[in-house]
Amino acid sequence: MAMDSQKVALLGLSALLLAACNTASTAQLDSVETQQPAQDAQSSPEGNVELWPTVESDLIDPAIEARIDDLMSKMTLEQKVGQVIQADNGSITPEEVKEYRLGSVLSGGNSGPNGKPYGTVDEWVAAVDAYYMASIDPEGVEVAIPIIWGIDAVHGHNNVIGGTLFPHNIGLGAMRDADLMGEIARITALELRATGHDWTFAPTVAVPRDSRWGRSYEGFGEDPEIVTAYSPRIVEGLQGEFGSDAFMSDGHVISTAKHFLGDGGTEGGKDQGDAILSEAELIRLHAAGYPPAIKAGALSVMASFSSWNGAKIHGDKYLLTDVLKERMGFNGFVVGDWNAHGQIDGCTNEDCAAALIAGLDMYMAPDSWKGLYENTLAEAKSGAIPMARLDDAVRRILRAKFNYGLFEQARPSQRPLSGRSDIVGSPEHRAVARQAVRESLVLLKNEGGVLPIRPDAKILVAGNGADNISKQAGGWTLTWQGGGMSNDLFPNADSILAGLKAAGSDVTYSTDGSFTAKPDVAIVVFGEEPYAEFRGDVDHLAYDIDGTKERKLLEKLKADGIPVVTVFLSGRPMWVNPELNASDAFVAAWWPGSEGAGIADVLIADADGQPRNDFTGKLSFSWPRSADQQPLNVGDAVYDPLFAYGYGLSYTTPAAVASDLDESVSADLVSARANSVFFENGSFVSDWAPETVGDVTPSRVDHNAQEDALLYTFGGAGGSVAFKDGTARNFLRESNGDMELMMMLKSSVSGKVEIGMQCEGDDCASYDTLPAYVATANEWTEVRLSLSCLKGLDLETVTSPFSLRAEGAGTIAVADIHFVEDEDAQETCLSE
Repeated sequence: MAMDSQKVALLGLSALLLAACNTASTAQLDSVETQQPAQDAQSSPEGNVELWPTVESDLIDPAIEARIDDLMSKMTLEQKVGQVIQADNGSITPEEVKEYRLGSVLSGGNSGPNGKPYGTVDEWVAAVDAYYMASIDPEGVEVAIPIIWGIDAVHGHNNVIGGTLFPHNIGLGAMRDADLMGEIARITALELRATGHDWTFAPTVAVPRDSRWGRSYEGFGEDPEIVTAYSPRIVEGLQGEFGSDAFMSDGHVISTAKHFLGDGGTEGGKDQGDAILSEAELIRLHAAGYPPAIKAGALSVMASFSSWNGAKIHGDKYLLTDVLKERMGFNGFVVGDWNAHGQIDGCTNEDCAAALIAGLDMYMAPDSWKGLYENTLAEAKSGAIPMARLDDAVRRILRAKFNYGLFEQARPSQRPLSGRSDIVGSPEHRAVARQAVRESLVLLKNEGGVLPIRPDAKILVAGNGADNISKQAGGWTLTWQGGGMSNDLFPNADSILAGLKAAGSDVTYSTDGSFTAKPDVAIVVFGEEPYAEFRGDVDHLAYDIDGTKERKLLEKLKADGIPVVTVFLSGRPMWVNPELNASDAFVAAWWPGSEGAGIADVLIADADGQPRNDFTGKLSFSWPRSADQQPLNVGDAVYDPLFAYGYGLSYTTPAAVASDLDESVSADLVSARANSVFFENGSFVSDWAPETVGDVTPSRVDHNAQEDALLYTFGGAGGSVAFKDGTARNFLRESNGDMELMMMLKSSVSGKVEIGMQCEGDDCASYDTLPAYVATANEWTEVRLSLSCLKGLDLETVTSPFSLRAEGAGTIAVADIHFVEDEDAQETCLSE
């Protein structure tokens, strides 16, 4: 829950009025918080710094330190505070960068130039240039310090039109090729410099231990061996070899090892959750990627949203200062994650001295930067933030800027590689990405030698992933969550279908697998829709738990006597036993990026029927035997995966795979989620989707995380929204069990607002009216509605478990809509 949210259980008008009277506005809270004593940094529940590795790092250069001394002697306190704050370009103007003298600007996953999530090379250069020039304007200061611009270039430069998109890290882990990883990082840096960017929030050195985590695909593997080998090569590729003339030379950018620490070990794979484990296990499993990254000269480390044994990392002085900076010898700077400092006890997004005191050097305060600046400045003036700690943070940031050569560089638009559209998505870069695709593919099954396919065979291609570059590229692609974009937005890319057509002489395509002439073989491309952090969390690993997706197509093709090859797109290993049974060959292609033709390179043979390229990829995550088999990791005391860590067939090393794998799943697993959770963590559960009627415009807004809430803007005529999935459900049991429909809601509608459900039949619906002061308050409110309040509703044929109607103009935001148990056994209606 956001720290400034109002929580009101709608138990009656008197209780609501009392709660409303006791809730201060955000502005009032800010004014009170500046008068409170500074928050204390948290302490880890255990700690023995001697257990941690030491690192030989020589980032301290006396000549640079002297320049820092000189520069800091001329800085005002206001400038020092500005240096430790980073704002999102969607929430700050160049004029404000000049006024507040901030140290950095970032572009979040949906914050590109000109109000778009992405941009062209020229659009990016113009935007970066404008903010940079504002930062070096000397008006009113003795010295002006340039900003650095950070962005999540996590599988190539993924927010520029035409950029080279590499497979996501889960696929790169499967290829086990550290040399190629270094080349991928080098290319990413070049394309970033072409758009004027200085800094990427990569590499991710997390070790995901539960594939239900929505960021599993950002990890290279479940065992630390891969990230230990990869992290220094990535840092070197991005920054240049530390200690050589190439270090931070033209064509390189600042790197970020993230997320420190334990983000891949949270209970249940929950994003931003709690890693409950011993210090020894934290070190062995989750710290492995950091020493080699530090030794390679990484200039920044990003703190994790998550907690370790209950203590938020952003406020953990033991881990950030005692371990990372002092024991490991990290002399770069620690940057926060998106408003993560606000999750520390006693903090808000706009006020968190505790994070800086704990060892955070730069707050990532995308939209909260102004309030944070004002409060941090007040706390520095009062002494609540020790000046020595503020100076250390500023020194670390300046050290990175000097190492980067920022003070010697021209404005972004005049730097050597700036504006070079020929670099972005160049044939040479795409060839490397295509090689990475080939090496990342893991062959799980190949019965009867159906692969490789002769190029003159009659090939049917089917599935919604075949001609969908946006889907094959996964999350963090042009937008934060990825997906849903036209192939036209990827001018330097090939879909999987395009690659197959180029390699085969007789290739036809139909999404649904229909055909007129019987093919020799069918290639069906499908899998997970793209997602990113938070929204990607799941409760189980079943791809299609109720059998409504591609399973029937696979079974039909096989029943028609057509050999079936499945190309499965995903950000994690998944339970796909039914699909495996219905396939003669099965390829885990992960999210391969822009070079779909790399798949055809391995699937389609040469003219003689011999493989042009063999499968070399090996699983870097264990493949589950059942839908609820998590966590599942190599080395577990009880380890029984379907396919083990390191598994991967090839043309030269085939093996038989059973075609009668167990397809059964728990009935509770099938029904529980879709019948009780409708919208959570920014994602619709199951196939629920909104249906709007009237003058309604949908969009997204932040609640607890980036864009995790739905926002509906109603025109003067009003309108309605209803969640539907095309089926009717029986919620009589939920009503008898005193269940309540609960959601977070923020409304500014001037007229009546109603919440309810719809059922089968004409005009079959029932609504309750939201109190007017809640409908107009424009504050996040917890809303509960007992099903028994919906009089006349046929609970045995519910077609929409959540519907809202508005009479009049305004906005309504909703988040986390689900059934919960009635806590007090009393009926909770909205209206009296």
